[in-house]
Amino acid sequence: MASLGTYLDQQLAQGHAYVSKENARRSLGLSPSAFTAAAQRLVKKHRLANPRHEFYLILRPEDQSLGAPDPVRWIDPLMRHQRIDYRISLLRAAAFHGASHQAAMVFQIVAPKQLRPFEIGRHRLQFIYQAREIFEQANRLEWLDKIKTAEGYAKVAGVELTLLDCVRYFHKASGIDGVGQVVKDIGAKAVPRKLAKIAEVYENSAVRRLGYLLDLAGHSRQSKALEPFAAQAKSFKPLDPAIRPILESSAEDAEKNMKWRLTV
Repeated sequence: MASLGTYLDQQLAQGHAYVSKENARRSLGLSPSAFTAAAQRLVKKHRLANPRHEFYLILRPEDQSLGAPDPVRWIDPLMRHQRIDYRISLLRAAAFHGASHQAAMVFQIVAPKQLRPFEIGRHRLQFIYQAREIFEQANRLEWLDKIKTAEGYAKVAGVELTLLDCVRYFHKASGIDGVGQVVKDIGAKAVPRKLAKIAEVYENSAVRRLGYLLDLAGHSRQSKALEPFAAQAKSFKPLDPAIRPILESSAEDAEKNMKWRLTV
């Protein structure tokens, strides 16, 4: 019977850089406890990494210094293993689309289930929860892109969806200033008609914030597509929800953008 180490070498030779406990155990005829003991030894030797329960990454020599390969290479099989749909979004997606000013220090994934963040090696993964009904409306194939990897493909938000995710979850995207930089960098790449269609899924206030930032960045074609959403607004919302007036008088004195119905 082959050892777990030999089995991992065979998997790598076939182009597989990950393995589930169940598949490996059955292939080798090991009991659950025997597999766990063998896997733990290889984790200590930096041959394996274990980002989630019963899912293992097979580390190549070039991956061992970082503790794990780039998550883009294994996020798709990990999420399929957990039977959870997903999309890479926010700052990592913005960087993929050309937001050169955004150094994505964390790998961010939008999912319809609340999942705890975790670190593996030098990588940090953060999961942003989106209510299932909204997620299913937003996560359509025609609104997603793919990142090609050695193991296959990973799903990433398209430009339009990335912009809306960033402005909706601005507190996870370096705040409103960070989102403003993303909009400036990649806003011109958004297809206006597609942007308006996806915006129907999101809160009106988030869409208006994106419209304002697109205007500010000079992306007028894209901002114009969102103007009908501003016409539907019934009240003013703050451009930066993280900043709340301490006194009512300060709110009255604040600058108001009439076009987007925002307090700046």
